[in-house]
Amino acid sequence: MKHEVRKEKVLKIYIDNTDTYEDEALWKYILNSAKEHKLAGATVYKAVAGVGANLDIHTFDIFNLSIKMPIVLEIIDSYDKIRDFLNSLDVVLKEAFVTMHDVDTIIYKA
Repeated sequence: MKHEVRKEKVLKIYIDNTDTYEDEALWKYILNSAKEHKLAGATVYKAVAGVGANLDIHTFDIFNLSIKMPIVLEIIDSYDKIRDFLNSLDVVLKEAFVTMHDVDTIIYKA
């Protein structure tokens, strides 16, 4: 089997499952936008718990009936495509934490 190694970027966007944009779940809007931008890959992770910028713990709490859960979107592509995509999200991301780092992608082909 042949494989190809490429230098690309990983973009991670940290939001909450309760975040919305234009009456749609924000994570769904971002995922659809990644598809429209034809990015190489995008995955949405639902976390069990997390601590946000305001130092509140976000988790499911049956006693407070709170269901605010952290969501992480991971998107992989070239720097230029990630940068253009992120610029398109400027009006959408009101409260978010975003990271970007280098990654070696290995693509296997038959």
